[in-house]
Amino acid sequence: MVSPLLVSFLGAIQASLSVLLTIGCGVIAAQFGLVTTDAAEQVSHLCVNVLLPCLLITKLGSELHLDTIMNYVPIIIWAILFTITSIIIGKAAVAFFRLPKWALPVIAFNNTESLPLLLLQSLETTGVLATLVGTGQTSDGIERARTYFLACLVINNTITFSQGAKWITGDQHKQDDSTDPEGQHVQENGQDSHSPVDSENGDDSDDPNERTSLLPRKVVSWERRVKNKLTSRFRSYFQASPKPVQKALTAIGTFASPPFIGAVVGITIGLTPPLHRIFFNDMDEGGYFNAWLTSSLKNVGELFVSLQVIAVGVKLSLSLRRMKEGEEAGILSLGTVLSVTFVRFILWPAISIPIIWALAAYTDILPNDPMLWWALMMMPIGPTAMKVLALADISGADQKIRMSIAL
Repeated sequence: MVSPLLVSFLGAIQASLSVLLTIGCGVIAAQFGLVTTDAAEQVSHLCVNVLLPCLLITKLGSELHLDTIMNYVPIIIWAILFTITSIIIGKAAVAFFRLPKWALPVIAFNNTESLPLLLLQSLETTGVLATLVGTGQTSDGIERARTYFLACLVINNTITFSQGAKWITGDQHKQDDSTDPEGQHVQENGQDSHSPVDSENGDDSDDPNERTSLLPRKVVSWERRVKNKLTSRFRSYFQASPKPVQKALTAIGTFASPPFIGAVVGITIGLTPPLHRIFFNDMDEGGYFNAWLTSSLKNVGELFVSLQVIAVGVKLSLSLRRMKEGEEAGILSLGTVLSVTFVRFILWPAISIPIIWALAAYTDILPNDPMLWWALMMMPIGPTAMKVLALADISGADQKIRMSIAL
């Protein structure tokens, strides 16, 4: 009789190989010139700003109910605790080992989105997690696990994209501001002195390009005037408001992001029975949006799982190719590698697994869901490149930093 431990080990190996092969697809596509690094950066923007919000709307909206909301309270608390603790550990490692500044988010933020979701797909096929949910209920358990990881993602991403950018590009942005003689690109009347709209939409040129709007020129001009007017009005209201209000609005704007908005929409739909029925029930049970709107959002959101992993493969291919050609391909110090490996693959497993096991075995704090226990154990564990590389793309980090993260 085969040992259950051996079956779990082989299943984990197969799931890991699935992720590596997906990354390899990105490497091969880049090597044969099918995908450029610019396209990979655009894919990263697409994943974060469009695909991930759609995935959050469908998954959180379908799995989150009024009677299951308490299952997500431990996830929120745990996500905040291990993310803040990771930031503290990362700051200590950067200061003690004198690592580059971008090493802080690499140590602090692990991948809680595409990689776990991709691993769950493979683990569902191998049947490794069947013992946690019972025979015949693996699919339902896997769907719950995906929603648990996405709930963790909301907290993790909110902190990552609100605080992580300044750790990657802080010095670079300061240098850019010091070289800008005006200090800002937006003029007092709300017009953008370097606005790309004029040049990209072809208003001042008869030569169209791939950025030229398909809308009539009058519509484009009206949209630009409305946008500038609203921006100018909001800026005047903001400057006229009291300082505490300005600080509050700034904080809200810092944490507001497309994934956060998608999560709020998904939570609202899930916790509002009429909306949940319209979006996710069958047609004969009042699900009038299910067949067209929900299906479209689901199809778009499912693309996120693989595309972000492939984008990392494309960036990795660029770094490897430059290293082979003897060009500068980023700097990856031994201290950074050891710090990330220790924190994400040794320290956090040694912390999270015993803590969650003790809470599940000896207390009633956690709900009686073994899949939730397993997800909580796995949330702080794992590599960081995919999450931080997306952060670097969104933040406009230097190409050398992006290649270093991909390595």
